[in-house]
Amino acid sequence: MDIEFNKNQDELQQLIFQLDTKLKKVKLGGGEKKIAKQHDKGKLTARERINYLIDKPEDFLEIGAFVGEGMYKEYGGCPSGGVVTGIGKVKGRSCVIVANDATVKAGAWFPITAKKNMRAQEVAMENRLPIIYLVDSAGVFLPMQDEIFPDKEHFGRQFRNNAKMTSMGIIQVAAIMGSCVAGGAYLPIMSDEAAIVDKTGSIFLAGSYLVKAAIGEDIDNETLGGATTHCEISGVTDNKFPNDQACLDYIKNIFDKIGAFEKAGFDRVESKAPKLDPEEILGLMPLDRTKPYDVRELIKRFADDSEFDEYKEKYGQTIVCGYARIDGWAVGIVANQRVVVKSKKGEMQMGGVIYSDSADKSARFIMNCNQRKIPLVFLQDVSGFMVGSRAEHGGIIKDGAKMVNAMANSVVPKFTIITGNSFGAGNYAMCGKAYDPRLIYAWPTAQIAVMSGGSAAKTLLQIKVSTLKAQGKEISAEEEKKLLDDITASYNEQMSPYYAASRLWVDGIINPLETREVISKGIEVANQAPITEKFNVGVIQT
Repeated sequence: MDIEFNKNQDELQQLIFQLDTKLKKVKLGGGEKKIAKQHDKGKLTARERINYLIDKPEDFLEIGAFVGEGMYKEYGGCPSGGVVTGIGKVKGRSCVIVANDATVKAGAWFPITAKKNMRAQEVAMENRLPIIYLVDSAGVFLPMQDEIFPDKEHFGRQFRNNAKMTSMGIIQVAAIMGSCVAGGAYLPIMSDEAAIVDKTGSIFLAGSYLVKAAIGEDIDNETLGGATTHCEISGVTDNKFPNDQACLDYIKNIFDKIGAFEKAGFDRVESKAPKLDPEEILGLMPLDRTKPYDVRELIKRFADDSEFDEYKEKYGQTIVCGYARIDGWAVGIVANQRVVVKSKKGEMQMGGVIYSDSADKSARFIMNCNQRKIPLVFLQDVSGFMVGSRAEHGGIIKDGAKMVNAMANSVVPKFTIITGNSFGAGNYAMCGKAYDPRLIYAWPTAQIAVMSGGSAAKTLLQIKVSTLKAQGKEISAEEEKKLLDDITASYNEQMSPYYAASRLWVDGIINPLETREVISKGIEVANQAPITEKFNVGVIQT
């Protein structure tokens, strides 16, 4: 291997080490002392409950591990948004699992918690997956109630989703394993079956203190809304259990007896490992955004047998399209290609720019995959669409619109992996979060923003300097440089994949070597949802 390969490998391994370190910290939730308190109460933590419930803990695909990262500092933070969500198998059946983490502010709901819970429900609805709620929450985080309570995408939307999922025939099972208060009480009770853990689980619209204040009744929480009350008097819950493990065993027994449902029927054959070494991905991907690489070489290192059948190979070369298999599943891949374009002034880097011919090719390829019922995988490393008079005269807006139209109306499931840049309208055309990918994950090398850091910082600096001049203020060259440095640092922080993951712009950050596994799991769960819509791109210019 050459020096450049080794340099790339070393740099990416450092990013992976940082990722692993951050994940270990996040998985501690509210910290070891809070975990110990859970255990002292005879309770498992959210992650321990999930590990006990699912068939293979190592196969759990977490969604939103970094949600809340760096947010709510004034309240002490909110690791993972105070809830653990993801996809795992219970008795061989793929399920979405939502588990409140009581070590984080007693499982209280922050604004980002609501967003994360609804993302989990969205995954269940899109893929027709059963959903399991492991409830242990103190309810809305009151200091931020105005940002979580009344709006369309706030707290109440999850109960609407409960009702919608019931009408769709999606199985919902809940276990009340701790507090379940106020409006949050509707979530488990709107499920098909609700189990409760004796002595630790409780459910009521208002706790004993509020009842005393509101109507003067003096009553303890256990008598008001404990397991005995709701299983023997109110009938609100279905069965009570002596501890977390017994409650989770009951859920396992439910899923052991569920019948089979219709599938989408995506093509799968026997899986074959890539012929080329997947570890080489780390050396092939340069962190330097000005250096080109061949995205085909990345694809061949996570595709079955390293086989990739390219579509229109010599046309529209800044996007690579083609067919492959990933863990046996047939897929259509749309991937940005960094290239160096020669100009009269020498060589100019045009990393991942979408030209008219690339957009046209991609639109046609997406249509073909829909016609053949082949799931789509988007590998994003895109700087945006080409600009300038030549591009405009060539109809870049029209061709870009065709690509966006075909991608947005696609009825086969879409999966997006952000490997490098994800800038501007390129994010949209390559199936960014706004375009409903079934799953969207980022590599540690990802950057997500409206434009590159350098371009944005210079633009923001010009605006700032002009504003100061309009106020009659002059700044020195040194002050201007400091201002540029400050703006660049702030903008670069917002471009970080962790910034995106904390706000659920992506479902998580993964080691590049996990790409094959994530895509395979995504298609496996997508196969649970039959395609009922017809592909129709509507009216587009040709």
